Amino acid sequence: MALNMARVWCRCSSYCIKKNNFPNVGVNFLHLSRSVAGYERDPAPLFFSPDVQRIMRKMTKVDVKKVFRSRKLGEKLDAPEYKFLTSEELEQYMKETEKKVEERLQVPPIVKEREEINEVLSVDRALTGYDSAKFVFTDITFGVPNKDRIIVVREPDGTLRKAFWNERFRMNQIYFPEPDRQLRTPHMFEEPYLTNVLDRGEYEFVLDRACVQYEPNDPEYYRVTSTTYDHIEKEQMFDALQSTRHFGALAFYLCWNKQIDNFVLYYIQNDRIEDAVMLIQLFHLLNPESKSAETDSKDALKFIQAYISKDSSRKSVLEIALQSFLELQKQRQFVEEGIKKAHGM
Repeated sequence: MALNMARVWCRCSSYCIKKNNFPNVGVNFLHLSRSVAGYERDPAPLFFSPDVQRIMRKMTKVDVKKVFRSRKLGEKLDAPEYKFLTSEELEQYMKETEKKVEERLQVPPIVKEREEINEVLSVDRALTGYDSAKFVFTDITFGVPNKDRIIVVREPDGTLRKAFWNERFRMNQIYFPEPDRQLRTPHMFEEPYLTNVLDRGEYEFVLDRACVQYEPNDPEYYRVTSTTYDHIEKEQMFDALQSTRHFGALAFYLCWNKQIDNFVLYYIQNDRIEDAVMLIQLFHLLNPESKSAETDSKDALKFIQAYISKDSSRKSVLEIALQSFLELQKQRQFVEEGIKKAHGM
């Protein structure tokens, strides 16, 4: 075998790949180990807490038509099927539909970004210069979780180490491929294609594809999702993810990074005060050190005002929006009272 070939030896099988097929091994992956989304501390304990999960589910809101809408997947659509059902059968179908809705709206897990694997097992200088390529040894035992699979690399200088994360990804995808997951990073996640897709408002498509391509703790997953969330926040396109599995993750990300001012402004301008209250409650759960976290008011407007005055970085804009909302409410109340008087009520 030529010396410019990278050899991949596995128990019960061998796999030979040209060295050019591994251009990023040990190079670009180290660059991706930086924190991109801002999760310096572990968000998992807070994300999986019952209170946070409850607020995210409630904020997502269920629009059945949007949840079960037709998607552009390049597949042929099935013809609609009509059935005559009894009341009991209809109730059973409704329960099954509710379960499907819960499954489809399950928020993707938010966990801490993984750290690069840098563990040397042994160094055998007698093997130095034996070959110019690396040897990758992979355990292909069926039934072993990919995250626990033993994969080691013998360097040309004789160093035996555990495989880097990108090497593990390639080997697992070669021998145990995940459906719809590509061996190489799809171009849509690279610039300028990612920005072009986001400018078209294809937020859900990007996030769904990221969930398929990456693991939840992959640095690239953080880069793609955080870029998407920041774009949504900048353009105030929050309703684009409403009634999708990603809406809770969007709210969590913005609250975690203390970027909810545009979100609160959006809710106030659209007369969604209850949603603004839930968003601020989520902000308090993720940032208990915030000044407004001590506010204990059952009055929604006072609760929002407390956040604006103590924690907001756009106080003047939010105060004007809240004042405009109050004036609009007074005008509506005045009109309603006039209508009631006109009808003798």
